[in-house]
Amino acid sequence: MTETTVSRSAVLAGGAATVAAALLGGTAQAGAKEHPHVALIRRYYAAYAKGDLNALREFFAPDIRWTIPGHHPLAGTKTGVTEVLAFFTELGRAGFRAEVLFLAADGDWVVDLHRGWSTSPPGLDITWVLAYRIQRGRIVEAVNFAADQHAADAFFWQRYPLAPLPDRLRTR
Repeated sequence: MTETTVSRSAVLAGGAATVAAALLGGTAQAGAKEHPHVALIRRYYAAYAKGDLNALREFFAPDIRWTIPGHHPLAGTKTGVTEVLAFFTELGRAGFRAEVLFLAADGDWVVDLHRGWSTSPPGLDITWVLAYRIQRGRIVEAVNFAADQHAADAFFWQRYPLAPLPDRLRTR
């Protein structure tokens, strides 16, 4: 196996796509046709940026599974469109924004590297990686990975505290 090195100037001049292509042994070519799963995730992020959660429904399979790692009130696997949209509603309360840095596809999977930050309150601004599994033009699974899980946990505990006892123990 040969080692590939990418210079700082290549990073600054070419961006994430050029760097990733170099590391993966390929090349980033202007005008190259984008993988349909990558195009789907780009459209998903455009809809997410508009803040219209109902528009996100078209991207999700009915039995979607969305996993949020960590030890905080929003962590865990959300199953089905209703649960996933409830999660995004909570993110909206914190004014979450995302800026895509890199997308790549292989088979049914898309890997997304993005900057994600909060605006209400400000305070969480980290890099995230998401792995999306796509089938029949819909997201069937997504798994989040935080670059700084401790910072994410601390932020989510601050923004989404548990209800006080005994209210937390009442049957709904």
